[in-house]
Amino acid sequence: MSQMREVAARLRAVGWTVSVAESCTAGGLAFEMTRVAGSSAFFIGGIIAYDNAVKTALLDVSEDHLERFGAVSAETAEVMAAACRERFDTDLALSITGIAGPGGGSEAKPVGLVYIALADRNRARSREYRFDGDRSEVRRQAISAALDRILERLAAEEAPSPNAEKA
Repeated sequence: MSQMREVAARLRAVGWTVSVAESCTAGGLAFEMTRVAGSSAFFIGGIIAYDNAVKTALLDVSEDHLERFGAVSAETAEVMAAACRERFDTDLALSITGIAGPGGGSEAKPVGLVYIALADRNRARSREYRFDGDRSEVRRQAISAALDRILERLAAEEAPSPNAEKA
């Protein structure tokens, strides 16, 4: 089963919805999610926040926040995911912000640095990734990692509680 088909099947099984806020992948995650027939059962929508003005206007990332942490940071990814989840009123939201290249990198934030955050109704958690390859490959890896984040979250939901009675 392809990664996205597995995500779709598991989201449908639990009845959860998803939204996305994307920067460096420029809608690639939304595209991947909607390639699956019947994706309207779980995919609600997304925001492509390629420019910082969009992050500020639509995803509650203040200019002060951007000055302090930068657009490519764990903190910004978490604000983006939380605001996206709230704006679309979904069970989960993913955000992706990074440097796909070939330019735009620095020693502190090199090409291939990507932050992916997953927000649920309780909080947003980000993870840092360092991907290799050209622009297309960095984007592809980021999208795949974002789908993995959903699968991990769904697995945690499906796992039995440590306090559950044993049969």
